[in-house]
Amino acid sequence: MSTLQRNVLRLICGALALAILFAAPGARAFPEKPIRLVVPQPPGGVPDTIARVLGNMLSKRLDWNVVVENRPGAAGILAAELVAKAPPDGHTLFIADYGALAINPSLYAKLPYDPVKDFAPVTLAASGGLFLVTNAALPVHSVKELIAYIKANPGLPFGSAGNGTLHHLGLELFRLLAGVKVTHVPYKGAAQLVSALLSGDISVSLVALPSALPHVKTSKLRLLAVSEAKRSATLPDVPTIAEAGVPGYEIESGIGVVAPAATPKAVIQKLSGEMVRTLQTPEMAGHLVPRGIHPVGSTPEQYAEKIRHETAKYAKLVKASGARVD
Repeated sequence: MSTLQRNVLRLICGALALAILFAAPGARAFPEKPIRLVVPQPPGGVPDTIARVLGNMLSKRLDWNVVVENRPGAAGILAAELVAKAPPDGHTLFIADYGALAINPSLYAKLPYDPVKDFAPVTLAASGGLFLVTNAALPVHSVKELIAYIKANPGLPFGSAGNGTLHHLGLELFRLLAGVKVTHVPYKGAAQLVSALLSGDISVSLVALPSALPHVKTSKLRLLAVSEAKRSATLPDVPTIAEAGVPGYEIESGIGVVAPAATPKAVIQKLSGEMVRTLQTPEMAGHLVPRGIHPVGSTPEQYAEKIRHETAKYAKLVKASGARVD
């Protein structure tokens, strides 16, 4: 047999081997059925917005059938448990925030899921800050003026969307770093929180931009600063809380995608790769940035490290706040 014949034979054998490999039961094409993006909040919130935009764009780019399923309640526990117990085939994914993955382990004495052992990170999809806002009747126009006002009026009511939420822990960090005394008033969700701000039942809070901006534009609420380490691309003229008078302050909302822990690595890599390519398009930025959300698109490894970092940070804040749910 000549050298040429041997080389041709090797190529044929290699092609046959690949055909057999991808025909094997464990190497089926993905996805085989609709992909569910399980969201821990009602329609209209930031995680829901990200899920719907991401799902629509994946459907358009790749002809995937992606559906969004809202499972609100119990601080994300219902949605997290559903996905943790789902078949580990990549067709059921959790649109997870730091509340479910990084805050709940310190806040709850017992959880029906383990954020580390029960999930495989896919990608950190997007991040964004909360905005420090006041009722327009409060006579302050900056973070420094707010701190001075609270020191002159200790116990000022400061609202949150609930005990142990990002809003609450952001308040605790503000209280600790600014050295002020405030009264925490928890509400049942962001909608109640904003209503209380507008009515004057509370004077100050941290809220997501989509909830605050319409009322800022009508001068019912006043926007003082953003909680992120850097200024928001959406409102670049708004200072960070750190630069406006509270050095070291940083609170960030991160929305990511995780799969059940035993999902095959090849499926995780395919999901991550396609999602990152989608998240990093100008079209995605056009959808999210006006809402105060910044597309990220990390690797699974980068997202896992971010979850570890945020878990350690919020463990300290939960302890400082005294918040606990049994």
